[in-house]
Amino acid sequence: MSNKQIDRQRLMTFLSDFGDRDIYVGIMKGVIAQINPRLTVIDLTHQIQPQDIAAARFCLMNAYPYFPVGTVHLAVVDPGVGSKRRAIAVEFAQGFLVGPDNGIFSGVLSQSPAIAAVELTNLNYWRTSQPSNTFHGRDIFAPVAASLASGVPLKQLGQEINPASLVKLDIAECQQTSNGVVGCIQYIDRFGNLASNIPASYVQGKTWYVQAAGLSIPGCKTYGDVSVGERLALVGSHGWVEIAINSGNARSKLQLDWQEPLQVVLT
Repeated sequence: MSNKQIDRQRLMTFLSDFGDRDIYVGIMKGVIAQINPRLTVIDLTHQIQPQDIAAARFCLMNAYPYFPVGTVHLAVVDPGVGSKRRAIAVEFAQGFLVGPDNGIFSGVLSQSPAIAAVELTNLNYWRTSQPSNTFHGRDIFAPVAASLASGVPLKQLGQEINPASLVKLDIAECQQTSNGVVGCIQYIDRFGNLASNIPASYVQGKTWYVQAAGLSIPGCKTYGDVSVGERLALVGSHGWVEIAINSGNARSKLQLDWQEPLQVVLT
């Protein structure tokens, strides 16, 4: 890699389900530093539950708008590692995505469609031509992302593929009804808040409540609008309607889980 390419370096983010107990994250950062020690790598999170592609999709979809145009987003939640699933890099209006073709990028691309995509077939940008069957993050994704962030053109990284062929996660879209919106839970955070797939635009400036688990849950503006331990619905900082318990855990208390249905009712 030339000094001229390194001078065009971009910011990188890194998301995974590796946690902080093992050495996987550190090793991948070491590989990145071997290629370009001047790159800035920002950790989005490494606390995605193991193999939870849907959670990774949600987190990346809600994080990318806060980074400069041209940022390279490296995401590795990869239960299909070593299989025939494709390793990919994607260009979109805000930057680039590098990781497995398993739907992890489908949330981002639903908001900002792919401009171009490649399968990572150019072994010159892999760490080794014989990658581990269990750690493509180290041997393929980290070196490719570092190269891309250092100025290597996307088209040099592999064979061009049709962006329409990229895997999409089967996440239901909300549907408007005569008196509201029907949706489902698409993410659960560490506080037990239940984020739906209903965007804030449906409830802004309106009076509303949520029906879920046989309950009517009042629409509020803040957690403090109800007493401690009481349930409420509000728009989270991510811009989606969510169900919460003031100072409690909605998932545990209401026994609701991912993709379970709910309805916003306008009054």
